[in-house]
Amino acid sequence: MGTDEQPRWLDDEEQQAWLSLVGTLIRLPAALDAQLQQDAGINHFEYQVLSGLSMSQERTLRMSVLAALCGGSLARLSQVVGRLEKRGWVRRAPDPTDGRYTLATLTDAGFGKVEESAPGHVEAVRRYVFDPITKAQVQQLTRIGQRIGDAIDPEGCPDSRRH
Repeated sequence: MGTDEQPRWLDDEEQQAWLSLVGTLIRLPAALDAQLQQDAGINHFEYQVLSGLSMSQERTLRMSVLAALCGGSLARLSQVVGRLEKRGWVRRAPDPTDGRYTLATLTDAGFGKVEESAPGHVEAVRRYVFDPITKAQVQQLTRIGQRIGDAIDPEGCPDSRRH
């Protein structure tokens, strides 16, 4: 924006929509985190890592791909995968096709943790997101999320099929 251009302030309707969205972006992750902590003893990011691997071919992904999939930095993912390794749910190994990369693989015990945790998580997602809105609003939410996502990252998220 140039020095002589005025900001494009939000009108009242836009301000109301923005505050509603920001409130949701703050409260929803906290609510999902609380449910998973209480029911499964893991946080939402750990669940995303386990779930992402469970839906991958051979339950394996490069750490860099998994970080992008989960919306976290490689450093954060490395810490989380280290904790998951100690629990026996994930293992890391050099990528045999390119040793510069590290692969994360979901173990059978990790897959069991996903299967154990998923029903409560899905119920929380349903209760907080889908039960309060109509089918038409679900379709609108999908389109709205895609458009906002495209504006943020025109290259696109590596995988939007997950929760």
